[in-house]
Amino acid sequence: VQLVESGGGMVQPGGSLRLSCAASGFLFSTWDMKWVRQAPGKGPEWVSTIHTGGSNTYYADSVKGRFTISRDNAKNMLYLQMNSLKPEDTALYYCARAVANGPRGQGTQVTVSS
Repeated sequence: VQLVESGGGMVQPGGSLRLSCAASGFLFSTWDMKWVRQAPGKGPEWVSTIHTGGSNTYYADSVKGRFTISRDNAKNMLYLQMNSLKPEDTALYYCARAVANGPRGQGTQVTVSS
């Protein structure tokens, strides 16, 4: 299993970023997927989950209405569109299969600061 995130960076409050996760080594289309973030000094926080077909999505209250998770099963790609970013969204974001203690990527850093 390999998961490689990209798309992070530094952005001002109110800005947008689109994270990508390239998946390989497993049958991507058959797995629910999730994004998780971890801020400095804090534990992991679940952000969003998407079911295999992409039609069922779930969000943490802290990001609902601002973030959109999506996937392209033909390309083995997972995405997270993040709009109206806030300083409290600053964290290392990583993708994973939607199971407990499963493998994860190395993450991509998102920093929201003026």
